[in-house]
Amino acid sequence: MNAIASLELASLNPLMTHAVEPFRDFLLSLGTIGMLVWIVLKILAIAVPVIVSVAFYVVWERKLIGWMHVRHGPMYVGWGVLQAFADVFKLLFKEVLQPAVAYPLLFRLAPLIALVPAFAAWAVVPFDAQVVLSNANAGLLYLLAMTSMGVYGVILAGWASNSKYAFLGAMRGAAQVVSYEIAMGFALVGVLIAAGSLNLSDIVNAQGGNGGFTEWFMWPLLPLFVVYFISGVAETNRAPFDVVEGESEIVAGHMVEYSGSQFALFFLAEYANMILVSFLTATFFVGGWLSPIPAAFIPDVPVLSTVLGDGWWWLLAKVFFFASCFIWFRASFPRYRYDQIMRLGWKVFIPITIVWIFVTALLVFSGILQAGQ
Repeated sequence: MNAIASLELASLNPLMTHAVEPFRDFLLSLGTIGMLVWIVLKILAIAVPVIVSVAFYVVWERKLIGWMHVRHGPMYVGWGVLQAFADVFKLLFKEVLQPAVAYPLLFRLAPLIALVPAFAAWAVVPFDAQVVLSNANAGLLYLLAMTSMGVYGVILAGWASNSKYAFLGAMRGAAQVVSYEIAMGFALVGVLIAAGSLNLSDIVNAQGGNGGFTEWFMWPLLPLFVVYFISGVAETNRAPFDVVEGESEIVAGHMVEYSGSQFALFFLAEYANMILVSFLTATFFVGGWLSPIPAAFIPDVPVLSTVLGDGWWWLLAKVFFFASCFIWFRASFPRYRYDQIMRLGWKVFIPITIVWIFVTALLVFSGILQAGQ
């Protein structure tokens, strides 16, 4: 039973502990079946909120772009709020078409290979102090592994479709993700040096202190912060880096032959990755759930001290800002040429990250940059 207990959630805050632990102990007392039920419940605890968040994120994207274009955006289905749900139901009930010359098994498998890593990466993302599905010490390495696997779904979709447009989009996607994955990885090396840990909760706590937002890693690691977020936009194939599915050039890229529920899975994976990048940027560089207000400015009043102090609501506010930046970029910037994207990744971002890794190491070695100070 001790081995089974190792599969449990990382320790939650006291309120959740009293609610969750008795139920967990009851399920684990049932043996293998109870353990499987507990694992499934933990998966649903992440998957369901992510799916719902994607739906509302799509609505927010369409409304925000509409306002930027001086138009209304969705406004009919549930006053626009339920438009994304209507689109999902439409896709789920549409016929799934498959080209006669496609490779059937790989064609059906590709959307799942794109979706699974997008959801699996959430296992190590902390939402509050000690509120995390798996408080793994090598969480940062796990994240790098999961986020780099999604491109296999894109490559398989392009190849299995047996279409020139799809294959061209897949090749673009593979080259782009590999290029910007290196820059993202180097940016996280700087975070690792500054925090001294691969554990995401420890990285957030390393940005703690009485100085509020002045303690965040975004200041000493500003070039890495900018490179990481822009690389995240490129990694998710969003505008202005959306040459993978450039509508004016190669129709829908690797998804050109997909329809119905299979297309919905690709769509879900893309938006889940966008929300994930927003969470990770907030976690690594802007203090996660930590309050931006310095301790000296938080009044010693029961309600205000709770609201203005550290908590998950600050994390959601930061994530909302970064997720809105994805939409802002899409509405504001024209699409890069493919060669410009490659040049930006290899000749600009990677050299900047390498230089700043050495700068960060010098700051830490000299004692100027100290975790949690």
